[in-house]
Amino acid sequence: MSGPLDGTVVTELAGIGPTPFAGMVLSDLGARVIRLDRPPGAVPPIGSGRHDLMARGRESIAVDLKSSDGVEIALRCAAASDVLVEGLRPGVTERLGVGPANCLARNPSLVYGRMTGWGQDGPMAGMAGHDIDYIAVSGALHPIGPPTTPVPPLNLVGDYGGGGMLLVVGVLAALLHARATGEGQVVDAAMVDGSALLTTSHHGLMAEGWWVPMRESNLLDGGAPFYSVYATADERHVAVGALEPQFFAALLEGLGLTREDVGEQADRSMWPAMRRVFAATFKQRTRDEWAELFEGTDACVAPVLSLAEAPGHPHIRARGTFVEIDGVTQPGPAPRFGATPASARKPPSEPGADTDSILADLGYSQQEIGKLRASGVVF
Repeated sequence: MSGPLDGTVVTELAGIGPTPFAGMVLSDLGARVIRLDRPPGAVPPIGSGRHDLMARGRESIAVDLKSSDGVEIALRCAAASDVLVEGLRPGVTERLGVGPANCLARNPSLVYGRMTGWGQDGPMAGMAGHDIDYIAVSGALHPIGPPTTPVPPLNLVGDYGGGGMLLVVGVLAALLHARATGEGQVVDAAMVDGSALLTTSHHGLMAEGWWVPMRESNLLDGGAPFYSVYATADERHVAVGALEPQFFAALLEGLGLTREDVGEQADRSMWPAMRRVFAATFKQRTRDEWAELFEGTDACVAPVLSLAEAPGHPHIRARGTFVEIDGVTQPGPAPRFGATPASARKPPSEPGADTDSILADLGYSQQEIGKLRASGVVF
């Protein structure tokens, strides 16, 4: 057995952002994921296939879903799958003939996972958008960044945290239900909903009066000098997260400071002066010197590593957090399982790399496969 989802079959309608991320996670966890790619030239390439890391672990069939024969292939895939995931705008799969009603008619126990930005309904459901738009409307973007302007947190919050990861959670929950009852269902995962969900604790803090709507004025948004990022002598950075009193004490000890130097931790009136002292102190050594000094302590100080540096950190190496597949270093599967280890099993497939073998599994003869290729239905 390879991963806890070994034996589970997933059909993925190719897309961008959160849907391929969800497909990658499901594949890492052991599912067989069959990606229905669009015909060559239908979508501009984003780099080479070898570096399309979120496409790892999948089999690929390139099929034209605008043809009736292509639709039949997709419906056969749905009939042979436990899960189907798609990330098209609301109504698109219905127009193509591969919507929930079509697929559930073929497979009543199918989990049909839908990933959109705005959701399947509501006044904005049909509008275009990207991660930054969804987290803007959900309230997740506003608290991030300096006082002057919010800063996009890459596309981690909408696409992946509030999008792809919540799609995986929804699919797995619905899969448990389907296996217990034989009843499939539609999972409506929206980035606007998921990114809002990620702010739950902050709404609680706001209701309690502990969170104010000004950036860098709160405990976790960089407002607290003991939960912030500081430049070092080599113009690199360290991250400080010394929230609890005992961790704050360890921070002061490592910095060679006393409470008389910085004031009381909980006294907000002292925070501006405390920040100046911390900033000046951290400027006295390089990032790696501070990392070595705080190594093994509970001061909650860590070096800010670049994407290129992270795989080489001793703890990251010891954990095997990154793996190498086909000569490309990339994050490995997470989380870890004691009895059914997950694994990133194969590098990304070029669109259509597995067309013939997938069609054969679906019951097509070699003669039928030849006709489908000749007519431009598959590639």
